[in-house]
Amino acid sequence: MAFEIPDAVKTWSQFGHPITMLTLFGLAIYALYLGIQSRRTRTADKEVRKELVKKQFGAKHHKIGSILLALVVLGNMGGMAVTYINNGKLFVGSHLIAGLGMVAILAISTALVPYMQKGNEVARYSHISLNITMLGIFGWQAITGVQILQRIIEKMSS
Repeated sequence: MAFEIPDAVKTWSQFGHPITMLTLFGLAIYALYLGIQSRRTRTADKEVRKELVKKQFGAKHHKIGSILLALVVLGNMGGMAVTYINNGKLFVGSHLIAGLGMVAILAISTALVPYMQKGNEVARYSHISLNITMLGIFGWQAITGVQILQRIIEKMSS
């Protein structure tokens, strides 16, 4: 018994990945903001620190980072699944490779958190560097994703 996905689902499912990833790009920028504020809290003088601690930037950064990791992994898998379902194959190109690299970078960055919590500055600077690199790749990924989306729309309109 073969399970056939309706054509309408196949067609419109192609837009789930770009919408999800665009949302996650915004979430990643917000996580960067929270991380900067968390660092500012740690390095501020006593009076300023008192005020900043109340805003719980570190806890928010940790939560958003965890959500970001989970959703980027799922978004990556979803994009590959939809591509395979619609084309019977994956297109191994820069968009796919960069997406897989982003997942790897986020996983490594997240794995550094226990060391950062123990005060390891090498882990902290590595975490920052990896996440800035990932954000740069994510921005470039958005550009290549829009190009792919344009091809899909052209294909749908013809």
